[in-house]
Amino acid sequence: MKGSKKGRIMVVDDERSMREMLEIFLGREGYEVVGYSLAGDALACLAEDQEFDLIITDINMPGLTGLDLLKSVSQFEKDIPVLMITAYGSPDSAVEAMKLGAVDYITKPFRIEEIKARISAAVERRKLAVENVELHRLLDQQFGFENIVGKSTGIQRVFEIIRRVGPMDSTVVVSGDSGTGKELIARALHHHAGGRKGPFVSVNCGALVETLLESELFGHRKGSFTGADSDRRGLFETATGGTLFLDEITETSSSLQVKLLRAIQEREVVPVGGTTPVNVDVRIVVATNRDLAGEVAAGRFREDLYYRINVIHIQIPSLKERSGDIPLLVEHFLGRLGDRQGRSFTSVTPETMKRLMEYSYPGNVRELENIVERAVALGEGDSFTMDLLPDEVLRAQASRSYTEVPLGEGQDLDSLLEDYERRLIESAIHQTGGNRTKAAEVLGVSFRSLRYRLKKYGWADEET
Repeated sequence: MKGSKKGRIMVVDDERSMREMLEIFLGREGYEVVGYSLAGDALACLAEDQEFDLIITDINMPGLTGLDLLKSVSQFEKDIPVLMITAYGSPDSAVEAMKLGAVDYITKPFRIEEIKARISAAVERRKLAVENVELHRLLDQQFGFENIVGKSTGIQRVFEIIRRVGPMDSTVVVSGDSGTGKELIARALHHHAGGRKGPFVSVNCGALVETLLESELFGHRKGSFTGADSDRRGLFETATGGTLFLDEITETSSSLQVKLLRAIQEREVVPVGGTTPVNVDVRIVVATNRDLAGEVAAGRFREDLYYRINVIHIQIPSLKERSGDIPLLVEHFLGRLGDRQGRSFTSVTPETMKRLMEYSYPGNVRELENIVERAVALGEGDSFTMDLLPDEVLRAQASRSYTEVPLGEGQDLDSLLEDYERRLIESAIHQTGGNRTKAAEVLGVSFRSLRYRLKKYGWADEET
């Protein structure tokens, strides 16, 4: 918005006295005002990409009328509100103006205080609309797919799940190694949640002792424990209408898992020290870097809670599983971190990118981001060079280099490939708990293709 902080208004009226009166009055109120006697001149101004927060126009004018101006404003795609001034006793014109999209109308003669209130309300609505558009742009920039960089099959599958389930209320489990970006995925799900307008609330279940975590999640009543000087809402209530992200859920105790199950299943919580349930309406997203099914089998995670939360499962691939995304991620981080630090990197040397591609990244995407941030902080030129890499990357052996495979008597390429394929299938079936449909998805083959291979290796009728 240009000019005055209060707003920029266009006044269109062929009556000079009316136009000048409004210009003087609005100027004194702190608005920047531009006046025209003809609707055609006003349209010419708008065609020059002029920005306004409000247009005030008379309906009856020679040549193009105020209604003609109203109809034409929409073609500039600026969403500028239009307030119509109508002659006393012209209700039909006022009704038509509102049907065409006018935000309001006022009849002559009018009181200054009346039009002042109408103008203020229209300008505020415009400001809120502009701020809302900007907020969505920033949210898209921060939590949209542009911020989850990658073209690999694994990460594209994650995008597709977010698109499909984002608008739903289904509980989602996000799993992956530390540093893969589980909270970023949770925030993307929240951002694509459609009609849910509540907040995104996050809690790390492993960062708080059990008693404190229970109070944080469900709230507490005054006097329920030492230091509880007043009633306090829990995070389930705070996140009402939005998303509650429970990170590292496997760190919770069995007793707390029982209470979580009730809260998620019944959509109500009982504050610590309270007896009356409180209704809550939240979308639950949980995250873990452990194998949840394995935790259930080991008796460390309740089976009933597992089946309640494991409605939609998003498995984030580790960086070593999508190494082809490393150049894209490096470019993304250089741009974002460079802008933040006021630095500009225009290139990455081939040797540097080769080392970055060869490194194993035990810390996943978070570690790569830290490496790039270090380079941005220490670099003096406009290129990411080898000397900006940390020692652990420089020392690392190429994890993707070719190694010599000893071939014994009777071994050939086909037998080696079959042995490798057999081990991959065994691993996939084990990881999916014997679910062959999911195993086929993990392997990236059709169920029919997997069934053919199982039959080939004599496993078709076995329970695996």
